[in-house]
Amino acid sequence: MKETKTFVTQRMEQGLDILVVENDHLCVTIIPMMGGKISSVYNKRFNKEFLWSNTGLELRKNQPGDDYDSNFWGGIDELLPNDLPEQLDGIAYPDHGELWTARLEYKILSNGVAVYGRLPLSGLYYRKTVYLHEDAPKINVEYNIINQSGKCRRFLWKLHAALRIAEGDRLVSGARKAKIVSPGASRFDETGEFPWPTLRGIDASVVPKKGNTMDFFYLYDSPGGNMSLITDNGKYRFSYYYDPLVFPYQWYFASYGQFRGHYTAILEPASAMPANVNEAAKLGQCSVLEADEEVNTVVVIYAGAHQ
Repeated sequence: MKETKTFVTQRMEQGLDILVVENDHLCVTIIPMMGGKISSVYNKRFNKEFLWSNTGLELRKNQPGDDYDSNFWGGIDELLPNDLPEQLDGIAYPDHGELWTARLEYKILSNGVAVYGRLPLSGLYYRKTVYLHEDAPKINVEYNIINQSGKCRRFLWKLHAALRIAEGDRLVSGARKAKIVSPGASRFDETGEFPWPTLRGIDASVVPKKGNTMDFFYLYDSPGGNMSLITDNGKYRFSYYYDPLVFPYQWYFASYGQFRGHYTAILEPASAMPANVNEAAKLGQCSVLEADEEVNTVVVIYAGAHQ
C-alpha cells in the first residue's frame, strides 16, 4: 500500500493564522484564534467539501460576548461551557459560551496540530490535538479538559458541525427517543417525547427542500456514540464517533431556510440536556468537574464515501 504522508502548512487570512493539515485523503483547516474552529473538511479524492459556511459573512475574529447567531460563519465550532447566556456557579457566561471566541495558542506537530488555552471565565483548560488517519478519510481529535478554577464546574460541552445539505439527505442516529427543543424552531408542534425518527407519519431524519422551515431536536437513549449525515443520494457520509459516556446526548439543528435564510444541518453530540445548564444540572444531565479533575477523550470524524 502506498504510504500516505501528512503535511501541515500555515497561511494568514484576515489577520488570522490558518493551519492546514492534509494527506492524500483529506485537507482540514483549523483556526486557533476562533476557538480552534475547523473551517473546512475537504475530501480530495471526491473533490467534496463537507462543511457549510456562511458566504454572506467574512471570516473574522469575534470578540468575547458577541452574539452567536449574527456571527454564525459555519464550520465546526464547539460550545463550552454553555449554550444559552446564563449564570453558572456564580459566573455570567456569554451566548454560546466562551470557547468559540477564544484566542488559542497552537503547536504544529509532525503529523497534525494542537490548539490549547485556559478559558478566562470558567478556568477550564482546553486542548485539542488534530491528526489524520493514513488509510482512510478520518480525523482523530484528542481532547484534554482540566478544571483549573479551584472550584467545581458544571458545564455543557457540545460539538457543532454545520454541514452542507440537499433535499433527501438523511440523519443517521442510534437514538430511540427525541424531543423538540422549541416549537418555534420546528416544522412540528409536538411538545412531548416521541420515538425517533417518525413524527406524525413523517421521517424527521430526512432533509426537506429549502423553504421557510427548521428543526431542532434533542435525541437520546442511544446505545452507542455515533451520529452521521448521509448526503448526495447516499454517496457520501459525514460521521462523528465518540464516547457516549462523555457525550450522552445528541442535538440536531437544521435550518431549511427559516433561520436567516441558511440551508444547513448541524450535528451536535452533547454532554448536557436541556440547553439550560442549570436545569440540566438539577436533572444530573450535564458535565461536572471538581477542582483539578479532567476529562480525556477521542472523537473520530469520518468524511468520505458512504459504504
